[in-house]
Amino acid sequence: MADGSIKRIGVLTGGGDCPGLNAVLRAIAKSAINLFSWEVIGIEDGFDGLIDPSRNEPLTLDRVRGILPRGGTILGTTNRSNPFAYRAASDSTPIDLSEQVVKNIKKLGLDALIVIGGDGTLAIAQEFSGMGVRLVGIPKTIDNDLVGTDVTFGFDTAVVTATEAIDKLHTTAESHHRVMVLEVMGRNAGWIAIESGIAGGADIICIPEIPFRIESALAAISARDAAGSKFSIAVVAEGAMPEGGHPMRIDDGTTSPRYAGIGTWLGDQLASRTEHEVRITVLGHLQRGGSPSPFDRVLATRFGTEATRLVADGGFGQMVAYHGPDVESVPLADVVGTTKTVPPDGEHVQTARALGICLCD
Repeated sequence: MADGSIKRIGVLTGGGDCPGLNAVLRAIAKSAINLFSWEVIGIEDGFDGLIDPSRNEPLTLDRVRGILPRGGTILGTTNRSNPFAYRAASDSTPIDLSEQVVKNIKKLGLDALIVIGGDGTLAIAQEFSGMGVRLVGIPKTIDNDLVGTDVTFGFDTAVVTATEAIDKLHTTAESHHRVMVLEVMGRNAGWIAIESGIAGGADIICIPEIPFRIESALAAISARDAAGSKFSIAVVAEGAMPEGGHPMRIDDGTTSPRYAGIGTWLGDQLASRTEHEVRITVLGHLQRGGSPSPFDRVLATRFGTEATRLVADGGFGQMVAYHGPDVESVPLADVVGTTKTVPPDGEHVQTARALGICLCD
């Protein structure tokens, strides 16, 4: 039975954007209005919109009409705002604005909050849950690195984008007998690299979970040459690292350093030690953009409607999760603080090895 005390709910999108965010916003608004006649308030720019309560808008049926296939988020988002350690500027001392956020939630008349985000956003949500805020979480990340759910929405679309890039690189690599290095996202988890690499027929895959050796990559290229395949495709996750090395990242003083440069570094190493021309492509934020795949649209929609039902049933402090084929829920406390990585001896890696793909270890 629906909680009769719920009249008005808020929803926010935090962390990096990804395809499917608008689909989940649409599902929340439509199910909340159609099933329960609730008012839905969209909080702009993640938790920033709860620090400044003027940054919100009603999510009416008219407002969410037509947004299902759109990438990004109509509410805006940020991955650089934590109310428990808020910085007005990058060089300022962090201050705790969590009590202010709780007061603003009450000021806005929100009976519950739905928080859509990855590990960082959901960790903040868990802290607010501990302060008594009635909320439900929805997992979102293209990296697919959240525990508690088989898959997150946004991941499938990112894999499709990376796979299409590999397909296109194949034809030009074969034509010019080149080695093509494709850098994809994945700071701590190599899910995009391993799945797109398998789907696209890559010859070499480097993931953060398995430190790579240049000698192994060179041996794989030489073996292909000897077999008559005068080109090679290497897919490398941005967080991959050479054996004995460390991930390449740019620390700009924020809590989220940017990972960058490993694709170029690997390409330069291969170019200096092989007769092939080597070209590097960095997909970057192309993986975050564009229209969500049908799978992500459906998953996001299921997550949104299930989160609304959780609120109605008083299932606060929970996160919706996909446990194929069902959408269920798990405690937020069991989710945050742990990264779901690619098992080095797991089925994905074993599949790649069985296909003759070099993991460079």
